[in-house]
Amino acid sequence: MNFDLNRIVRDNIRNLKPYSSARSEFSGTAKIYLDANENSFGSPLLKWYNRYPDPLQWEVKKKIAAIKNIVSENMLLGNGSDECIDLLIRAFCNPKEDNVIICPPTYGMYEVYAHINDVPVKEVPLTTVFQLNLEGLEAAIDAKTKIIFLCSPNNPTGNSLDREDIEMILNNFDGIVVIDEAYINFSRLRSFVPELKDYPNLVVMQTLSKAWGLAALRLGMIFASKEIIDVLNSIKPPYNISLPAQDLALKALDNLEDVNAMIKETVKERDLLVRELSGLSIVQKVFPTDANFVLVRMQGATKIYNYLKEQGIIVRNRSNVILCEDSLRITVGTPQENEQLIMALRTFKTT
Repeated sequence: MNFDLNRIVRDNIRNLKPYSSARSEFSGTAKIYLDANENSFGSPLLKWYNRYPDPLQWEVKKKIAAIKNIVSENMLLGNGSDECIDLLIRAFCNPKEDNVIICPPTYGMYEVYAHINDVPVKEVPLTTVFQLNLEGLEAAIDAKTKIIFLCSPNNPTGNSLDREDIEMILNNFDGIVVIDEAYINFSRLRSFVPELKDYPNLVVMQTLSKAWGLAALRLGMIFASKEIIDVLNSIKPPYNISLPAQDLALKALDNLEDVNAMIKETVKERDLLVRELSGLSIVQKVFPTDANFVLVRMQGATKIYNYLKEQGIIVRNRSNVILCEDSLRITVGTPQENEQLIMALRTFKTT
């Protein structure tokens, strides 16, 4: 592997003079702020929200850095993981010229943001056991391949990708390897974040939406080398994380013990749900999962999906996704929600 970030970055991004916001030109505390054309009188209801937030979210990053055992400079916060994906493609892929590789079935927004940015997408499907096709990847990579997106644990299949396969790609691909670890907290496998020191082409994405239970905040995280983070900071919107989101994240990050307890409860309920689903005659297979959801192959999955919807229970029908035919993706709910789901499925069996 001969990774050269200067070769990967788009010429116009490398030569870009980033926008400098009022708050990015000043750090510390002042008595009077008259620099950003804010409403100095403040909102009648929320007076403390009249000021722009920290554009680089340093206080939030410090708390995350302590939890992840990483320095804050190796981190970017995005408005959800979706903004992180968009920034990566815009920074490193020339429209109509460069390409990215995805491994379906996988998270759909990699492809969506590639198309939004007019970047060609190459698909190398997973194997029938939902693992990477290394030979297929080797054949697909060309001189214009800038990014390979890997999701582990994978969505919608739930399984983790083989670590040795990922390391093989990191060691042999000259572009950027993005490992999306949105569900890593529910897995027994370790994160790739500690490997950043060994792989300059590695980008790890995580989120507060899943294990932390903060989907409404829209707070995604990129962990990468300082050089990659600097490039992404040069193109991100100046105030992409709102002050309410930063304030709430700071409070949530002080509750690590409660979050760990919630993760254990989720895994416990996941195992119970797998056991209950496996005992239903309409279920053909419950796929192994390291996430907070299960992929379940059923007889007549679309009909079952519609039946559950009539019962007020919404799951995700993945039957039209490659390798996921006749399968529903079911999120692990509370004990009461899981019980209602199983009862509904048992009722379907008798209709």
